[in-house]
Amino acid sequence: MNFPKYSMGIGDRFAHQGKAQLAAFVKAKQLGVEVAPVWNKSNREHLIVHSEPPSVRAEADAAVKALGWKGPYFVDADHIGIKTVDPFIPGSDFFTIDVADFIAKPAAEADVKAFAAAQGKNTGSLRIPGIEGAIDVSADRIEAIARKYLFAVQEAGRIYRHIEAKKGKGSFVPEVSMDETDQPQTPVELFFILAMLAQEKVPLRTIAPKFTGRFNKGVDYVGDLRQFEKEFNEDLAVIAFAVKEFGLPADLKLSVHSGSDKFSIYAIIRNAIRKHGAGLHIKTAGTTWLEELIGLASAGGEGLEIAKDVYRQALGRYDELVAPYAAVIDVDRAKLPSPEEAAGWSGEQYATALRHDQKNRNYNPSFRQLLHVGYKVAAQMGERYTGALEAYEDTIAKNVTENIFDRHLKPVFIG
Repeated sequence: MNFPKYSMGIGDRFAHQGKAQLAAFVKAKQLGVEVAPVWNKSNREHLIVHSEPPSVRAEADAAVKALGWKGPYFVDADHIGIKTVDPFIPGSDFFTIDVADFIAKPAAEADVKAFAAAQGKNTGSLRIPGIEGAIDVSADRIEAIARKYLFAVQEAGRIYRHIEAKKGKGSFVPEVSMDETDQPQTPVELFFILAMLAQEKVPLRTIAPKFTGRFNKGVDYVGDLRQFEKEFNEDLAVIAFAVKEFGLPADLKLSVHSGSDKFSIYAIIRNAIRKHGAGLHIKTAGTTWLEELIGLASAGGEGLEIAKDVYRQALGRYDELVAPYAAVIDVDRAKLPSPEEAAGWSGEQYATALRHDQKNRNYNPSFRQLLHVGYKVAAQMGERYTGALEAYEDTIAKNVTENIFDRHLKPVFIG
């Protein structure tokens, strides 16, 4: 399957913004940069909004037809495991195989020893082009890495083969994700993880490691930018070297599960992929539903009342909504407006508090993060919410397209 050099994952909780999302990719292509859109939705999101996996394929196909998009596009079964993958198989051609929960679970000791023995040639001073100096790798170190990651990689192999048996070899893009874990993988760990995936015969096209720093939902990166830059460049070097060493697909690329809106690292990413001539997959526009709220608020009238009601209910259900995302949000409750204060806002006040514009003094990251995880409230509004999306489509669509193009596609891929 042709998988282009650049691709970007886009989420759409309520399946109403496919055309507006794709319009941003059309704008990028008109500027000479082709980025493949990858519509993604996780099992958890489907459960919360009461949708089914085939709806994502239907939305993507309809948007492509409406806009006459001629480039490649994909539908991602996002963060699936063996227990959740089957409903996604018919309509998806991209699978994010998430094995983070299996990290540090023990593989059979015989398998650990066998892997370490097979990697004997990489012991001693390992030199990877693009990484300064030699990396000291002992047999004990390889065994330690295998004890931490081999079981997770074996699980990835099991899931991959399950999908392949149903869809056929070469008919989908496999991604392996290890990002939703506590500790980042070092470049040397990534190197041997790729060796394990080659051993499992997983022809992965993208790999999503955990990077240093916090990737909270919908807000900017929190961490050491110099350390991220060093790590990111070293990971690109590791991938290029591992492709040759282990016979992995030549177009294997790094995947960044950004949690959306990591503006401060976008220039670092852009400069690095240009320096290395590397591809990139980035999941970064899961904030489309927030652009819906901004559009509703900006429209005024019933749209603004719905936006205010979503916030009022989300604040009242704070613990319930935040709990599943506690590791990836950082809300300061003291900075959340009271229901009475928010009820008195104009549409402009609501929109500027929510829109991710760090130069605007009204921008409120805590308000934004709570609403980011509050889409369950809108889902339970049913027709009241989705009907408003249709009634105020023009205002919302403009926000969605501008957000994806101006804040994501342009800084990451164009500059």
